[in-house]
Parts: sequence; C-alpha cells; structure tokens
Amino acid sequence: MADLTTLRARRVFLIASSLAAAAALSACASILGPREVDLPLSKLQASLERRFPMDNRLLDLFDVRLSRPQLAVLPGDRVALTIDASVAQSFLRNPLSGSLAVSGRLYVDPARSGVYLAEPRLERFAVSGLDEPVGRQLARAANGVFEKAMLDIPVYSFRMDELRYAGTQYVPTRIATTSTGLRVSLEPVPRR
Repeated sequence: MADLTTLRARRVFLIASSLAAAAALSACASILGPREVDLPLSKLQASLERRFPMDNRLLDLFDVRLSRPQLAVLPGDRVALTIDASVAQSFLRNPLSGSLAVSGRLYVDPARSGVYLAEPRLERFAVSGLDEPVGRQLARAANGVFEKAMLDIPVYSFRMDELRYAGTQYVPTRIATTSTGLRVSLEPVPRR
C-alpha cells in the first residue's frame, strides 16, 4: 500500500511539475513575442533636434539654414513639422528669416532601425522680405531640396539596447500615431 501511495504521489508530482514547466514556457513565449513601445512626442522631438541645423543651397543663389524643428503628430500616421528658415545671398545685406511647414507620412525602416518621413509635402514657405515671384520660385526649389533631405533623416533611430530584451533581438515593424506620440511594434528576430 505504501508503494502504491508513493507511486501516486510521484505521478501527481510529475504532472504538477509538467504543468508548471508548461506554464513557465508559455510565460517566456509571451515575454519574447511581439512587443509594443510607446515613443512620446518629447523623445521624438529631441531625436529630431539633434539633426538640425541643416544647410542647403537653393537655385545656386540662396543659402538656406533650417533650424528649430517643431514636430506635431497627426492622425493617420502623419506628422507636421514647422522649421525656422534663414535665407542668405551675396546681394542681401542681412539674411532673411521665415519658416516652413511640412507634413508627411511616417514609416518604419527595419533595415535602418528607425522611423522616417515619407511623402514630405511643403505646406508653407514664408520668408519675410522676398517679393512674391521670388518667394514662389524659392518655395518650389525648397520643396525639392527638402523632400530629398528629409527622406534620409530619421524622425527617430532606435539604439541597439532599445531593440534587445531578455536576450532577444527585436526589429521595428509597424507604427501608429497616438495622442501623445508613436506606438512602435517590435518583432523578435528569428534565430538561425
């Protein structure tokens, strides 16, 4: 009888141990599965500010310095960006100042581990002291230059330590705008 009781106790112990191990593995799988990370607007703003000022030449006549970017998150994974602009030219005594406003759609580039601006569109280019025809011509040129420049500038770049969790490497795959910033989906990199 003692042997039968001991045998039953061992079976119960083995079953309980197996269930506990299965629960632990299940918990590990959920920890190491897809994750979401919220990036507040302040963190995005700080990341973007490190990439400015930017200097560009327009129409081989004007030197434009872009500085003080101000980022706003819009619905539909879009952002609005307002930037101070300073325009200098050899025939101008003092640089002219103004601002430009750009909007665009955000996307994740997993290969570069960052969030980038796609389809940038110049919404407004206003420089005080320029006559209207020159201002329009400068705005057209600025749109082309700005579109090329912004495609290579990340709104946010992930550090390697931000993409590693519990010994697992992650890669950003999707984003969504929130009322306070961005939500980025991260997927574990398959092990080989």
